[in-house]
Amino acid sequence: MIMPSQQAKLSHASQVVPAALYPRRRGRVYAIFGLLLLFGVTVAFAVTVGSAQIPLSTTISILLSKLPLVDITPNWTSSFETIILEIRLPRVILVGLVGAALAIAGATYQGLFRNPLADPYLIGVAQGAALGAVIGFLFPVTWFGIGFGTVPLLAFAGALLSIAIVYNLARVGGTLPVTTLILAGVALGALLAAIVSYLIITSGEQIHGIMFWIMGSFALSQWSEVAFVLPYMVVGVTILLIYARSLNVMQLNEEQAQQLGVNVEKTKLILLGAATLITAAAVSFVGIIGFVGILIPHAVRLIWGPDYRFLLPLSILVGAIFLTLADIVARTVLAPSEIPIGVITAFCGAPFFLYLLRRRAKALF
Repeated sequence: MIMPSQQAKLSHASQVVPAALYPRRRGRVYAIFGLLLLFGVTVAFAVTVGSAQIPLSTTISILLSKLPLVDITPNWTSSFETIILEIRLPRVILVGLVGAALAIAGATYQGLFRNPLADPYLIGVAQGAALGAVIGFLFPVTWFGIGFGTVPLLAFAGALLSIAIVYNLARVGGTLPVTTLILAGVALGALLAAIVSYLIITSGEQIHGIMFWIMGSFALSQWSEVAFVLPYMVVGVTILLIYARSLNVMQLNEEQAQQLGVNVEKTKLILLGAATLITAAAVSFVGIIGFVGILIPHAVRLIWGPDYRFLLPLSILVGAIFLTLADIVARTVLAPSEIPIGVITAFCGAPFFLYLLRRRAKALF
């Protein structure tokens, strides 16, 4: 039975800051629908942009023609349809999935550890997944057929192992100190990066494929990769959304969360596993893309508030939109060459993040 004082604490867990600073629930729901619409527009624009100039109206017609119960008479060439459906669209969809994965994983780690600096890159999860992926490239099974899932599965195993090590190193009694967490993550990340470097040096003919993967390019994206990443995303995101309310409660200390009915240790394992799952799925195909996992949750939290029931879905949408726009810049600014997308995310994300922090500071004083 929950006592009145405990009920008050539970309510406080969902409102860590004054509600007046953020829109009400209805505004957040409107924001979700608005971001869904914006993401659709962004996808249409991203599919249109490229070396081959295709009118936006033609792009939309091609996309709509593939929907059920939609009958559009083709007035475009077959080459346009091939470019849109087989080259650009799978890339844009994969970019959106990766952006959503990194954003919601970062939000989960920050809430789970109650540490605003925690993200898949900082605490070693991405490096662990990278090590698993590189081992997958060197695995003596071909990429096609039976060996298709080698890289993602080993990436997940490496990510899971890395987060387990960091968690156990940083945990002191019933607390998770911020400094210990950062030091453990940085140290483990450096160790895993050194192992990856050694494997690259000794990889022989595989070095070109590994280096191309590490740079974080989406250039060779295919529908087969989207089909493989999507189930990981669906399972992981569904679990995280189900446990959003528990994340709110866990913003209190672990003892209070336990008293309010949350099985803290079980919830931690489930959240860590789900966030690691989608991080590994994202990293396995496109390499390490930094900054998204720390920028997007902060931006969403500052604009729409800290309630994880809204923070997680909003982070998914904002992360997908942000990385899609970053990919457009990466493949068009120096076309036909591409800029590593991690450079774009850092260059665009850092000033925006500082602006949000400054805006937040003015609102408090």
